[in-house]
Amino acid sequence: MDRSIKAVKATSVKSVIFQSKLILIGLAIVIPSMQASAATATATMPVSATVLTACLVAATPLTFGNYDIAGTAVSISSTVAVTCTGSSSYTVALGVGSGSGASFATRKMTYGAETLNYSIFTDAARTTVWGDGTSGSSTVAGTGTLGATTHTAYGTIPAAQSVNAGVYTDTVTVTLNY
Repeated sequence: MDRSIKAVKATSVKSVIFQSKLILIGLAIVIPSMQASAATATATMPVSATVLTACLVAATPLTFGNYDIAGTAVSISSTVAVTCTGSSSYTVALGVGSGSGASFATRKMTYGAETLNYSIFTDAARTTVWGDGTSGSSTVAGTGTLGATTHTAYGTIPAAQSVNAGVYTDTVTVTLNY
């Protein structure tokens, strides 16, 4: 009987050792896989921006060049470009200029105390004076776009003005209302 108890004990010990090895092998497989598998969570992030309505205006110089008092009228054109962030309605007005005694119909370039009359029109026929919408003048209206919208300014110096030789200048303010 002593032998059979020893045999049972030996089998039980072998069985426990075997079971322990299986548990260790199982843990060796499960634990690393538990560590390697990370959880994932997601969320959304709203993103927005508000583009404000804005417009820019730029004008090229209205350069008449040479004027001969014995010659004919001198006509030239320049452009006024308007760029807006969207489809904003706008008007472009021109001031009378800085020449003393100027009006929308008869602007004045100066050279010292001398003046040389000229006009700016909205149309190629030179019939509509470009101003601020008062005193018989008109503004130019448009709708802004993401690209530049150009408007032509048509300038004319009338013929036969009796003025001294010199470089005559003026500055006209361009105002964009939108």
